[in-house]
Order: sequence, then C-alpha cells, then structure tokens
Amino acid sequence: MTALILIVDDEPAIRRLLRTGLTAEGFRTIEAETASACLALLRQASTAPDLVVLDLGLPDIDGLDVVRSVRGFSSVPIVVLSAREDERGKVTALDLGADDYVTKPFGMAELVARIRTGLRHRLAQEGAPPVFRSGRLSVDLVRRIVRLGEAEVHLSPREYDILKLLVLHAGRVLTHRFIMGKLWGAGGDVQQLRVYVRQIRQKIETNAEQPTLLLTETGVGYRLAELPADLAADTEQR
Repeated sequence: MTALILIVDDEPAIRRLLRTGLTAEGFRTIEAETASACLALLRQASTAPDLVVLDLGLPDIDGLDVVRSVRGFSSVPIVVLSAREDERGKVTALDLGADDYVTKPFGMAELVARIRTGLRHRLAQEGAPPVFRSGRLSVDLVRRIVRLGEAEVHLSPREYDILKLLVLHAGRVLTHRFIMGKLWGAGGDVQQLRVYVRQIRQKIETNAEQPTLLLTETGVGYRLAELPADLAADTEQR
C-alpha cells in the first residue's frame, strides 16, 4: 500500500494543491486544517500517517509547538512548510525534531523529493547500511573507510565524525546547533564547523567551490546529498 501523507495547513488552496500533486505521485493523503486536528489524527492508529507535511502558521497552536508535541509520542517524519523569511523558524523546527523543510512558494518536485527522503530515512532508522554511497563517494561505516571512486580519502578524526553524522542523516538538513551539539557539546563554534566542512569538501568534491555532495542550507546548516552514480559521472564529464 502506498504511503499515507497527512497534510496540515489552514489554507484550502494549499491543501488542494498538495492533495492534487501528491495524489498524482501515487501517495494517499488525509488533511487537517488545525494543529488540534493534526494531533488527534496522529494519535489514532487507524489514521496514523507515514509522514506529515506541516505548515508552521496554524490558527490554533504554533507549528513549532506541534513539532515539539508530536516528538513526545511519535517518530513520524515531519516535513515543515515555512515562509521564506522565517529562517529562525526553520532552524528551531529542525532542532525540535522536524526532518526537513520546504520554503513557500515551493515546487512540487522539490517537496516530493523531500517526502521520499523522509520516508526512506524512517525505514532505515533501525540501522544505517554499512556502506553509504552517493555519486562517486562511498563511506564504509564499519571499517571507517572513505573513498571517492577508487581512491581512498584521508580524513582527520573530526572530519570523519562530521561526515559520518551527515551520512547517518543523509538527505536531511542538519542544523549547525545539532551538529555542534553531537560533536562538541555546549562548546561548539559555528566558524570552526565551517572550517571543517570546507576541508571535507576539498577532499570529497570534484569542485569544492561548487559542491554537489555536501550542501549548505544558508543560515540553517548542511545536507549530504544522495546522488545516483550516473549523475556523478555526468557532472564530472561536464
């Protein structure tokens, strides 16, 4: 049975757009126009969705409080819809446990890609595959070996820890705060993180100035792209 997506938005036009676009992609949908209705549906086994598309601007309860509440009883993937200027809201939503975000106005192709990533990540929650591959990059999480094509890539322990964290959450945005909290605790420094990311890019990207693997989400954090091998080959040839 195809995945069931819960659409949570108080604007009928947006819900209609999402319902039409997601149905065309083969998903089933249910809808809620308030946070209260969303939480009620999530708590009912008969209507529990596989993923939630959540607008932050709801009329009854702030969307960030919805994310916080959901994470108290469910690990269902959440893709947040946010206004373009609401950068702080994006970061806070991700730190509270949202899996991804899409800014309004959004393209349906981008949203569907984020939804599919969220669904894949849910299936892999019980354990990451021992070898992660994206384009020409491979990361053996068991033997701690990183390769770009056939060549082994030598990373410092800290660089590897950052890359491993991104691999474990591949396709998802990790905020600066999340990464620093996992690796440095309360003593993290954003500039220090940026230096490490730049060093990693110099080792795994074909062109560190135009990265295709380790992507920056401006003002938010980083995302490790999941590329097919043939796309990486085409990029290199160009």
